[in-house]
Amino acid sequence: MKKRILSFLLAAAMTAACLPLGAFAADGADAAAQTAENPASVGIIGSAEVPALVPETDAEDDAEGPQDPHSLTYVAFGDSIAAGVGLTNFVYSDADIFYDISPNFKGYSDECYVAYVADALGLDRDHAINLGLPTLMTKDLLELVRDGQMSEFNQPAGTYYVYPEFQDYIREADIISIEIGMNDAMVPFIVSIGNATNWKSEQLANSLISGGYRDMSFSNFTKMMKQVFSIHLTSKETSDLFYALTTGMSNTCKQAYTNVETYLPQIVDAIRAQNPDVQILLLGCYNPVPLMWTWSNFFNKYNTFVRQLAEDTGCTYVPIPRTKTANDGHPTIQGHKYIAQQIVDAIEEE
Repeated sequence: MKKRILSFLLAAAMTAACLPLGAFAADGADAAAQTAENPASVGIIGSAEVPALVPETDAEDDAEGPQDPHSLTYVAFGDSIAAGVGLTNFVYSDADIFYDISPNFKGYSDECYVAYVADALGLDRDHAINLGLPTLMTKDLLELVRDGQMSEFNQPAGTYYVYPEFQDYIREADIISIEIGMNDAMVPFIVSIGNATNWKSEQLANSLISGGYRDMSFSNFTKMMKQVFSIHLTSKETSDLFYALTTGMSNTCKQAYTNVETYLPQIVDAIRAQNPDVQILLLGCYNPVPLMWTWSNFFNKYNTFVRQLAEDTGCTYVPIPRTKTANDGHPTIQGHKYIAQQIVDAIEEE
């Protein structure tokens, strides 16, 4: 079953606004603007075999004193960013742009932030686990953390995940990072754009999703604009698109913030119920399109909320405002290195 989702870059292009290269933004209350990654969902993604955990260290080793960094277990939860979508060695299974997430968990990209955190802490792949999943939303992550599977197919995102092993990783983790919530706004918005245009831009969306325009050379920009201008909208489609980009976008962001406010505290509680002693890092978000006020307002509120949640629950807030992004909205390799450094700094401060 194929689920077509239009890239957010299309909306920007249609409104004569191109995504900036290597965008920067300030964080939380200090920021003028925050938006987020550009999810590109493309199909039903189910369960895969998850590698077994390595045996725990002996209790007498733990009693000797401070834990050896090499014996730490770091687990990263998140959506497309954590999963490494957009990186040069991320796997797309075929021309229909289905993600192949089987290399994740312990076989993740060596360019993603989980790998850089592992390198900085001296951890091997048995002690640095990447549980990032494309187009994941906050309710989805809550159910995976709490129950090991989603309760139902996520129609807007086109995904259904079943990973009962998540709970094994939670129980064994010393450090857990959580990067989630951006898709609660982005996925419904992208679907609304697709519905408004009757999915006339599927070819452009697939090119964007598969990284065809990740590096915006003049040649790539020319090809992209040809595809944009080849999309001929009817009067009704134009009107529906305008609504989606204005009132519809505002309504989507309001609902997304409610989702984050509702589900993220429950995610923290569900993790703590299984592992009371784990250090939880709550990542903020970055903004690749700071000129879009509605998104900026949502993510400013998001960062403010996450910062306060971390303070109230004894978690550690990790701001990532200066993440460099490519044209698909996902972090560049330098962006992943920056996120990793922010995480390592937060771990070392504890």
